[in-house]
Amino acid sequence: MNYFGLRPLALGIGAVFFLGACTPGSETSPTTMSKSQLSELPNAPYASQREHEFSHHGITVSDPWNWLRDSDYPTVDDQDVLDYLNAENAYFQSWLQPQAALTDTLFEEFKGRLDESESSVPWVSNGYEYSWVYEEGEEYRTYLRRDLSDPEAQAEVFLDQPGLAESYEYFVMGGYSVSDDNRYLAYSFDTSGDERYTVRVKDLVSGEYLDDVITDTNGSAQFMKDGSLVYGLLEEGKWRTQSINRYELDSNASTVLLVESDDSFFLGFGSSSDGEYLLLGSGQGAVSEYYALSQNNLTAKPMLLASRSEGFSYTVDHAHGDFWILANDQHVNFRMAKVADTNPSYENWETVIAGSDAVYLRSFQPFNDFIAIKQSVNGLEQIHVNGYDGSSHEIVFPEDVFTASIGNNPEFDQRHLRLSYSSMVTPSTVFDYQLDEQSLETRKVADIPSGYDKSRYETKRLMITARDGAEVPVSMLYLKGTELDGSNPLHLYGYGAYGSGMSPRFSTTNLSLVDRGVIYAIAHVRGGDEMGYQWYLDGKLEKRTNTFNDFIDVARGLIAQNYTAAGNISSSGRSAGGELMGAVVVQAPELWSSVILGVPFVDVLNTMLDATLPLTPPEWSEWGNPIEDKAAFELLQSYSPYDNIEARDYPSMLVTGGLNDPRVTYWEPAKWTAAMRHYKTDDNLLMMRMNMGAGHFANSGRYGRLRDYAEEYTFILMSHGITE
Repeated sequence: MNYFGLRPLALGIGAVFFLGACTPGSETSPTTMSKSQLSELPNAPYASQREHEFSHHGITVSDPWNWLRDSDYPTVDDQDVLDYLNAENAYFQSWLQPQAALTDTLFEEFKGRLDESESSVPWVSNGYEYSWVYEEGEEYRTYLRRDLSDPEAQAEVFLDQPGLAESYEYFVMGGYSVSDDNRYLAYSFDTSGDERYTVRVKDLVSGEYLDDVITDTNGSAQFMKDGSLVYGLLEEGKWRTQSINRYELDSNASTVLLVESDDSFFLGFGSSSDGEYLLLGSGQGAVSEYYALSQNNLTAKPMLLASRSEGFSYTVDHAHGDFWILANDQHVNFRMAKVADTNPSYENWETVIAGSDAVYLRSFQPFNDFIAIKQSVNGLEQIHVNGYDGSSHEIVFPEDVFTASIGNNPEFDQRHLRLSYSSMVTPSTVFDYQLDEQSLETRKVADIPSGYDKSRYETKRLMITARDGAEVPVSMLYLKGTELDGSNPLHLYGYGAYGSGMSPRFSTTNLSLVDRGVIYAIAHVRGGDEMGYQWYLDGKLEKRTNTFNDFIDVARGLIAQNYTAAGNISSSGRSAGGELMGAVVVQAPELWSSVILGVPFVDVLNTMLDATLPLTPPEWSEWGNPIEDKAAFELLQSYSPYDNIEARDYPSMLVTGGLNDPRVTYWEPAKWTAAMRHYKTDDNLLMMRMNMGAGHFANSGRYGRLRDYAEEYTFILMSHGITE
């Protein structure tokens, strides 16, 4: 049984507000003030300017805060750099401490909506029933299993994550895998946030650890049928998965299964749903390539399914002697094809479901008796069950607008389909769809201990016309009875990159905004894939500015429809969404009351010009290669947020970063903050919170994350004049 996800390293993918577990707050009216309570404090830290210029394509660029990048990176020991980062953290704390009452209130609200003793719905894999549980007060899950062959067997702890984490300030588990004979456990972990995972192997019979320790992995490691362990090895000094290796426990021998020599491609792997094949993938943006290895002969040469080519993206699985494929070769929204595993060459692929303008095929999982397919129509999600005989039906969910995904289904031969479900007003729910009855069985609804009354809230989906005529979806949540008179504070969230859509899902933390009268909205801007794969393509490379225009136009559209007013909109985005925040704050600063830039990719031009950074080459397919292409250089320079700061008034800003972040390096938020503080002409609050012991995903424990959110929500609320 495997619990590893394929995790391509890119400049982000992640929302600024993780889903917690929460309830409505007080029924009393919020205390509001006439203006934002965010003003610059005395003794704000200033980073000195140091002359640094370079020329490219005949264009000279000045970068006076380049010195904030430690020359010894990834080691950061330059005292001037550390002094500046520490000064910014001290400045943030000097603002935060007087707000302790509101921050503590928010934290307790978040925690009150958290089931502190939450447990999973059990699942079955290879003769064992598995589950996980949180103990009250613990930051991490404990994993258990029970032998189904023994009626008297009790569930036993096989992976004690709290125990593993207790010696570390930061601890993230990449995943785990149990061998087919149920004896060995492999798991990966990261203790710094730099996403270089170590793999350990434990004998579950004796309880002893094997001497085998595999370092510098991408976090994925999986047992094969023959007992060997396959893992992804990171390139030395870089964060790119360079090879997929096979490790034999009995001989301690490691062999290479597949190497990727192109610095712009990442490798990943996983077992097919039927367990017959090891699937090896190499990908870059909108390009992918897959190989297959029979689990009965892992020493053979991997079999290529289709060669990579520009714009050709596909995914693959296996069932009943055929490879099943989603591919965009014939239609931008993908077709489903199949091909016999005896001769899987591309020319033999047979279309099963043709591509369609109306239907975007997103993902699928084959089982012994059926294939589950996730798709969307006009941006609304659907899950279909298709039979191998050509039959098909749609699963009917209780709401019209929701997010649903194919859940944890490790068994190939099963007559149910586990699904994850939620909406902006429906807490996270686990369904088992029973194939024989064609009915949904509710297995779990997220418990909100402090209470939740769905009837208090209203959710809405709007379409707002962007400046070029594109219709941009907006998902909204607010209290019923809210008067749409233009006076409401509104928080607008956006991402818009890598084809990663922001589904309208339930967030317990956002209730603390809505309960205080703030309208919460998600702008589904281009760059994501909410409206189909073309929606993603229309927000990258030479079309990247569509993403920024969409977000600004959504804000203006909401103002025009009297949901809010200019200067009463807070906004946030994370990683590539932080780039979005940087772009919209320099292009339309008058719209925002405050902006949170979470681990923001704001130094776009400099990063894309530096091929020595391990994650730059893979990103050229998303942003363009300014080293070789003058047009790409000029485009990036025209919108790169850091390069477009000028002397003018800006809204209040909170910028976050992680010292060990390999995706968006710490100096990007640091340089942005330094430049913004130098140029801005207002007295609005500008702060940076740099986590000195974490990476891209900040605090690793659930309570630590809630504390981070409480600080961020304090900032948002105070920007709207809400102080309790």
